[in-house]
Amino acid sequence: MEMKSVLVLGGGFAGLEAAIFLRKKGFKVTMISNRDYFYIYPTSIWIPTGEAEFEDICVPLKELSDVHGFELIVDEVKEIYSKERRVVCANGEYGCEYLVIAIGSGKMKHEGSEHFLSICGEPKEAIKIKERIDELIKKGGGKIAMGFGGNPKDPSNVRGGPAFEVLFNVHNHLKKLGIRDKFELTFFAPMEKPGARLGEQALKMMDIFFKRLDIKRHFGKKIKRFESDGIIFEDDSKLESDFTMFIPAGNGHPVFKNSDLPLNEAGLIKINDYCEVIHDYDESPEFYNVFAIGDSVALDGPDWRAKQGHVAEVMARNVAFNIDAISKGSEERKGYMSHINILCVMDSGDGAAFVYRNDKGGKMIPMPVVGHWIKKAWGWYCRNSKLEKIPRIPGL
Repeated sequence: MEMKSVLVLGGGFAGLEAAIFLRKKGFKVTMISNRDYFYIYPTSIWIPTGEAEFEDICVPLKELSDVHGFELIVDEVKEIYSKERRVVCANGEYGCEYLVIAIGSGKMKHEGSEHFLSICGEPKEAIKIKERIDELIKKGGGKIAMGFGGNPKDPSNVRGGPAFEVLFNVHNHLKKLGIRDKFELTFFAPMEKPGARLGEQALKMMDIFFKRLDIKRHFGKKIKRFESDGIIFEDDSKLESDFTMFIPAGNGHPVFKNSDLPLNEAGLIKINDYCEVIHDYDESPEFYNVFAIGDSVALDGPDWRAKQGHVAEVMARNVAFNIDAISKGSEERKGYMSHINILCVMDSGDGAAFVYRNDKGGKMIPMPVVGHWIKKAWGWYCRNSKLEKIPRIPGL
């Protein structure tokens, strides 16, 4: 019997996990990625301080395709015709029997965006962040501002954790160099309580961290624009900065505008619990065999929900199961909504905090020293388990 074909768009956490598990189910899988490497974003926080090299964070997709047996095409997706399961790329067109969309999200636009760098942007921006920080170290000091933004149309598409982590790591790096007192560090965000989705306990602990580390805070004012020497807010006040690191909130990927995909107000793909795209053509999304996962989707769930890599991977594994069930004529399905939670190890360079949030509330547990090495170990595990050099822990 000829293997049924699945086209996976994207080589990030969601796309790679889908490709791996679809291959385990025996499907012929083709992945299209605009990069030739899988980038481990959660561990990129150590590039700016020199604790990790760029190559340490990258896993060649060719190696992963050889290990798992999927076909890799490095190309840029330009248009998606989901009704026909047809994708137009810069260098060709592709069709399939099942389509899985996992190309991530776009970014909110900000005036003066050329004046900041983002740890969650294009991977090589992390190298530029390091260069800018090193320049200030050579100068003997300066003002550094780091923060993140929100999207009122889709609050789940926010990446606040890495902003906290990079700032805490920079603090620790400067402290080790004995020049922390030569720098003014400020954390900024337009919302009144950045990190509120983590729960009240986490908010209180973050306040303690900021005071203990002498990190200034600038919260509750909308950002008007970025300038070369700072950030201008809605009341025309200015936060001076010699270097700004900012993580814009996510919105719909620009490619989605060149598609027939059903989108929410923020431009993200509408899906059901089984990650099937809810087409506007009729009431039978399963008829089209089109799925979307990870940052590409409009995530349902509680107000505090947030998009994270482990949720994207749950979605990917569920999609592999659901596609297999559909191909076999089975009615069994797996949904993602029961898996919505926030789970992370927030690193500071000299320790970390374990953060967890579900419907019952949130917890933030300090892990001095050992927490840093736990996150380091996870990065090693992520790389080597995906390359099948070590056994994979179920669910991780």
